[in-house]
Amino acid sequence: MKICNLVFAVAVLAPLQAQADAIEDDFVSANLISVFYHEMGHALIDILRLPVFGQEEDAADTASILFIHDTFDDKAALSIAYDAALGFAAAADNEGSADETAWHVHGASLQRFFNLVCIFYGGDVDARDDFAQDMGLPEERAVTCQEEFELADDSWGPVFDELYEVGAGDSLTFSGPADSFTHDIIAAEVDAINGLMSLPQDLEITVEPCGEANAFYDPALVKITICSEFEPYLREIAP
Repeated sequence: MKICNLVFAVAVLAPLQAQADAIEDDFVSANLISVFYHEMGHALIDILRLPVFGQEEDAADTASILFIHDTFDDKAALSIAYDAALGFAAAADNEGSADETAWHVHGASLQRFFNLVCIFYGGDVDARDDFAQDMGLPEERAVTCQEEFELADDSWGPVFDELYEVGAGDSLTFSGPADSFTHDIIAAEVDAINGLMSLPQDLEITVEPCGEANAFYDPALVKITICSEFEPYLREIAP
């Protein structure tokens, strides 16, 4: 009887563990995609010499949301938006003091969470109403979100459209450890962008160790680095 019970327990727990692993992978993937497109925003600002009225980090966050809205089908975009927003929520739980977040070039993680939720919701308020409610978006903010999305789209939209008109190219190059989950996710996005647009200058993207869970764009090298430490950090906060 004990052996039967053990076999039954294994049969039940194995698919549950597989489901949990898939959910974690989705969370990690979504946040890697979100941060990649954030850095793409920085790269476009630099390469295209775009004007920035306000904080560049906010502009890059907005670019990331619009990339997700534009380049994925509705179901995939919604799934990525859920997990990317929850990534900011988890970061907010581990954030430093109010004094520390106040001087940082990035906005506070909770502010970035609500900005992502609002702008993404504003892109299709009828279809994404459940998303806004699930994320706890206050009604006082929700009523402005469609307008916020339209303003963001009026700003970034012409930039994207001009690049889409040029068409596919190979201006983005990618390198990194081929046996990593991060490699596969970023490589797929690089291929997708190359299939949609071409930049007037080559842009290098790499996955490499850099001593911290981070990602950044280097204008001197025209290079986006996704730190290999970022994936373990995401898996740590995923629960």
